[in-house]
Amino acid sequence: MIQLKSISREGIPLALQKAERYRLLNEPDLAESICKDILAIDPDNQQAVVTLLLSITDQFGEYASTNLHKARELLQLIDNEYDRHYYSGIICEREGLANLKQGRPASYGAVYEWLTEAMGFFEQAEEIRPAGNDDSILRWNTCARLIMQYQLKPAYEQYGELPLE
Repeated sequence: MIQLKSISREGIPLALQKAERYRLLNEPDLAESICKDILAIDPDNQQAVVTLLLSITDQFGEYASTNLHKARELLQLIDNEYDRHYYSGIICEREGLANLKQGRPASYGAVYEWLTEAMGFFEQAEEIRPAGNDDSILRWNTCARLIMQYQLKPAYEQYGELPLE
């Protein structure tokens, strides 16, 4: 059996930079691996937790159900209440976008639900945001624009009343 090697504590800052670079290069699986190496020796590293969460959400659409669960589990490791709300919104927004990119109009009701759930989390983050940090507002506006652009509606409005039986 192969044993994973541990990185050094001194190497964490450079490893975090590499993880960010791999995300920017659209190599989220490599960024995910690096973050797991960091968290193996520094489980409370908030930057590694957030980068891992974002790396996982970068992969939504490929293994959505597995990745969605993994991303939501990471929220428990985030210490800051604002960040928990904000990244909860990111997870929902990205799941909605993954559904939207599949291009199936039948899934537009689900896209609407994901985006409006994201907007709810962004509103919670907005209420407690640090001064000068408008990230939650920017993300809320992005979700709102997507809903308007694609004329998204809840599934029950899209297809009429759903039967009770």
